[in-house]
Amino acid sequence: MEDLAARRARIVEQRRRETGIDEAMIDRLVRAFYGKVRQDPILGPIFEARVKDWEHHFQILGAFWSSVTLGTGAYSGTPMQKHAGLPVDGRHFDRWLLLFGETAIAVCPPDAARLFLERAIRIAESLELAIAGNLGVMLGKGERLDRPDLHPKSA
Repeated sequence: MEDLAARRARIVEQRRRETGIDEAMIDRLVRAFYGKVRQDPILGPIFEARVKDWEHHFQILGAFWSSVTLGTGAYSGTPMQKHAGLPVDGRHFDRWLLLFGETAIAVCPPDAARLFLERAIRIAESLELAIAGNLGVMLGKGERLDRPDLHPKSA
C-alpha cells in the first residue's frame, strides 16, 4: 500500500502535468498580482499598512498557493486568523478577485489560470464569511458583507 508521502508526491506530480503549475509559475503570479495590488487605490493601502517585509510575504504566499493548487502541504499558516480583522467588505473581495483573475490570465496558461481562479473564488468567499462572522454579521446565501463606513461618500 502506498504511504502518505508517496501518495502526495504522485498527486502533486499529476497536478503539475495537468495544469503546468510549478513553483516558478506561482512565484511569477504572486509577484505580478501583488505588484498590482500595491498600486491599487482600494487594496494597496490595506496591504501596505500590514505587510512590512514583502519578500517574506511572497514566500508565505508561494507556499500557500502551492498547497492550494498542487496539494504540496507547503503552507501551515492560519489565513482566517490573519485576515479576520481586516477593514474590508464584499467590494474589496470583488476588486481582489478582478485583479487576481486578470493577473492569472496574463501569467498562466488557461488550465492553470482556471484552477487558480477557482481556488481564489472559494478563498475569497470563505474569508468574506469569516470576516462577517467576526463582526457578528451572519450572511445568508448570496448575501455580501457591506460596510459603508469603509467607503468614502461621493460628492
